[in-house]
Amino acid sequence: TIQNTHIEVNKSEFTFSFGTHHQKNVIWIRFLYSKDAIAALKSKFPSVRWSQTQKAWYLPDIPSVREALHLPKKKISDGALNSLSPENANALKRFEEQLILKSYSPSTIQTYTQEFRSLLKLLKHVPVDSLTPERLRDYFLYVHRKYKIKESAMNTKINAIKFYFEQVLHRNSMFFDNPCPKKPLQLPKVLSKQQIKKILSVVKNPKHLLMLKLCYGMGLRVSEIVNLKIEDIDSDTMRVRIENAKGKKDRYVRLPDSILPELRSYYKTFRPKYWLFEGQYGGKYSIRSVQAVFKTAMQKAKIDKRIGMHGLRHSYATHLIEAGADIRYLKNLLGHHSIKTTLRYTHITDIGALKWKSPLDQL
Repeated sequence: TIQNTHIEVNKSEFTFSFGTHHQKNVIWIRFLYSKDAIAALKSKFPSVRWSQTQKAWYLPDIPSVREALHLPKKKISDGALNSLSPENANALKRFEEQLILKSYSPSTIQTYTQEFRSLLKLLKHVPVDSLTPERLRDYFLYVHRKYKIKESAMNTKINAIKFYFEQVLHRNSMFFDNPCPKKPLQLPKVLSKQQIKKILSVVKNPKHLLMLKLCYGMGLRVSEIVNLKIEDIDSDTMRVRIENAKGKKDRYVRLPDSILPELRSYYKTFRPKYWLFEGQYGGKYSIRSVQAVFKTAMQKAKIDKRIGMHGLRHSYATHLIEAGADIRYLKNLLGHHSIKTTLRYTHITDIGALKWKSPLDQL
């Protein structure tokens, strides 16, 4: 339990604690009953909810709420060490610290830690450092047979465990007989221009509409949308700086001419302070919230297609190639490390091949 007094009403003391409610992580808020205190809480956090069973107010346990309440950030390994042997708990700690020292992204740290922790839980009291290449091979076979996971997920699992043995223990000979599964060649899913027009037409919230337009209009990843800062927008040169994107690379993209009036109107209405798109509790907008906006728009537009928010980025690239854009120019716009990644879009837009008729039609 953490006591805090950052919401001050008639010297009321608010007590915060972490827990779960309806299978979701929440922050419990308790204080002596006061109408003024409740009004102040609702004013600062309009989405605060009351739990009749717990007799307490609560907010979602997300980074922006913790920041607003001046609570400590959630540690990567909260609650993870208790179920491990001391030796493996120390291995997990060294694993996390090495990921941080290597400056891996927060999402990669979270994913790799989760995969490594799964191995440690299965080992129970068997020291992870005692595993041989044969034992690791047996583990990967066990996971594949039991869970039938896809190639990309299997590669992530192998790379996470490989990181521990090669980057923490410096054993470079552990994975010679454990090749990564070959990934299938999958073409990106795209939307037509008509479908994108339909999606944009059903979004009435100006902030939500601007997010989707910038994502499609500049070919951005959803993480790049939420990380946009006001200072990144240069209306004089009509350029937008994408900072520290995937692979820790910066790049510039062109701001669509048609979006500038909407962008200025949005700024005057919402007055964001630092992040271009701020969340409900302050801080930057969450990735999940942007994805939910896109999903709702798809449903309202009645487009029955299994495609996520990343489909707007794929559509941007495809439509540029169809308009005659140079593939190397597009590679820089998208921030791809390899030209091979960009070349995937040429498989979708090979219009010439579609003009040829099947021999069956000529019988």
